[in-house]
Amino acid sequence: YAAQAKASWGSTPEYHEYEEKSKGRTVDQQQKINVQLMNIFKEFGAIRSEDPKAEKAQTLAKKLQSFITEHFYTCTDEILLSLGRMYAGGGEFTTNIDSAGGEGTAEFAHKAIEVYCEKQNLM
Repeated sequence: YAAQAKASWGSTPEYHEYEEKSKGRTVDQQQKINVQLMNIFKEFGAIRSEDPKAEKAQTLAKKLQSFITEHFYTCTDEILLSLGRMYAGGGEFTTNIDSAGGEGTAEFAHKAIEVYCEKQNLM
């Protein structure tokens, strides 16, 4: 994903923030962060049959946003919403997320993120 991210977003402030945050990380440290990220999707997968508007799903959307902000770049609601669309848009993201949490996890996470971001913008 690194080459794809750099090609798509290499000139953005968020990408530069990501470079700063990841500078000095060992391969092992980065792998641990990646596992933690996929564990959040496993949590989404565990509740994917529930309502994406439910408190559990909304808490996970917030957890995902906070995780991305802490480890990668400032994840605004707008960015989170775009990520959600990518997660459910097919291809590698959808496949990997569904592999972690079960079929339909990427779409469920996307729906939960949409609700979360909508609530954030209304408040």
